[in-house]
Amino acid sequence: MRLSRLTLLLTACALTALAAPASAQDGSPVAPPQTGNSQPAPSDPAIVIESEVVAPPSPAPVVPIPAEWSPVPTNEMGQSAYGLYLSGRLAALRGDSVKGADLLAQSLALTPEQPVVGEEAFRSGLFAGDLTTLAELAPSVQNIPLLAEAGRLVVIVESLNDGDPSASLAMLRARPFAEPFETIGRYLLPSLAAEAGDWGLALAPVVAAPSGIDTLVLRHQRVRLLESRRRFAEAEAEYRVLTASPLGAQLFAADYGRFLERRGRRDEALAVYEASLASQAPDPDAVTGRTRVLERSAPPPLPTIRDNAAFAIKLAAIQSAERRERDVSTIFLRLADSLGQDDEVALRLGLGLVALGQEVPAREAFGRVSRSNPILFAGAQFGLGLSYQRDEQSAEALEAFRLADTAAPAQAEVIFKLAQQLGALGRHEEALAVLNRASVNVAGQPAGLRFQRGVTLEALGRIEEAEAELWAALAAAPDEPGILNHLGYMWVDTGRRVEQGAEMLARAHAAEPENGNIQDSLGWAQFRQGQYDLAVETLEGAVSKEPANAEINDHLGDAYWQVGRRREAQWQWNRVLTLEPDAERRAEVEQKLVDGLSIAPPVAAGQF
Repeated sequence: MRLSRLTLLLTACALTALAAPASAQDGSPVAPPQTGNSQPAPSDPAIVIESEVVAPPSPAPVVPIPAEWSPVPTNEMGQSAYGLYLSGRLAALRGDSVKGADLLAQSLALTPEQPVVGEEAFRSGLFAGDLTTLAELAPSVQNIPLLAEAGRLVVIVESLNDGDPSASLAMLRARPFAEPFETIGRYLLPSLAAEAGDWGLALAPVVAAPSGIDTLVLRHQRVRLLESRRRFAEAEAEYRVLTASPLGAQLFAADYGRFLERRGRRDEALAVYEASLASQAPDPDAVTGRTRVLERSAPPPLPTIRDNAAFAIKLAAIQSAERRERDVSTIFLRLADSLGQDDEVALRLGLGLVALGQEVPAREAFGRVSRSNPILFAGAQFGLGLSYQRDEQSAEALEAFRLADTAAPAQAEVIFKLAQQLGALGRHEEALAVLNRASVNVAGQPAGLRFQRGVTLEALGRIEEAEAELWAALAAAPDEPGILNHLGYMWVDTGRRVEQGAEMLARAHAAEPENGNIQDSLGWAQFRQGQYDLAVETLEGAVSKEPANAEINDHLGDAYWQVGRRREAQWQWNRVLTLEPDAERRAEVEQKLVDGLSIAPPVAAGQF
């Protein structure tokens, strides 16, 4: 397995998750030494890694639904249960699971005998993160095994939040969880036992070689608890075992560095952080750790037991994400988030919610990532900017991209999106200034940055320079459809190299046949070459893919005119006026509706 490099933490699906290959372990496992009275008593139970098939809980009795509600259930505001239900569903569909969950819960309170409402309220609430309400709703989903298990997990975490760890531990030990919650149950057990005061169970040795992720996580839980009990020698021995494997070093090296800082061993901590940053999968926490040591700042505090529980849930969430169980992963992250503020959890939660189409709560999660770690903060602001872009909130997207760029100024993805957003707002000179920074406009820069510089230069009317940049981008990425499309269309539309541009557009269309914008470019190339019948066919396909695109509809109108289908041409041009075209296109279309189309002769084959 491999976690993301620092530069990739800023992409929308950047924080890749954990896999657990059996070959991740290098060398033989080393048993931690036992010293003096720190050795666990022989009676301490051992934590054994094993899988267990768990029977689903017995279904709860079903409360009959009334054949007719009379009078109609309403709340004190006069809102009906059905109205609240519809409003809740609508809010959830629009990406606001928090509001949706609240409205559905209100509807259920008025109609507790309605199982469909209870199920939908609980499902929506899982992504909203209101554990108190979810715990209250848990009985309503006892007849649905998967949701019943989720409800039990919610109640366990909520009991821990409420200061009742004994109740949490009792619920967990009463019956093992079924998948996909079995892993998180095992991960939580040591922390719940410690919080409940059962230190024999909490510090039980992990009876398994540290070669897989499950064992590593349980050993990590134990090492943190050993430190909290001031059993430092045992804790350090356990850390050495943990970080002996590539996977363990990737996951826990920064945590080991923090342990060394707390022991007053700054030089050793610095070496650990620098080794992480030099590895193929650097840990963002190593950035702040290194800075802290060099500035001789105070070491981070010892994690609380609730911090340990949250960390265990986070790792279970990452594993679920690796298995593409996005909904389960997001639920776990909500539970971890409820135990305390953690920037990485908030960032991952935002990414998970985006993947589920929950833009509003995703933005709330991104917005809670602090500035303490510049990489995580930049990643959150980048995700925030992308979310605002999707909702066409241009000013907000620009501000988020600026903040990401300030926090992590060397990130190509951020620079690209910042310049793109400035261009979308017509601020091309500013965009070019960003792309022409001395640290950006260098040999070997990503093709995407050259492409965006070419687009910006074209918008500024500097066509020769734009062509050179786009050609350089294509040389770096010769099969990239977006670059082929843009340069090819520029050559066709300006008449500079119509035949060569048409060939490039054909390649782009072959690579992405469902892309309506590329198909429009190809159709326009056919039009410019006088292949009007073929252009009509191609442009009709493009309009079917992008029916609300003013430019594509305009091109189809022109093609209809050239083949003698004048009424259809006028219909297309009139449609363009309903699609909010820019002022220049509107004026051109209005002129065509009055005078018809007058164009230059087609470019002959071989004319460049």
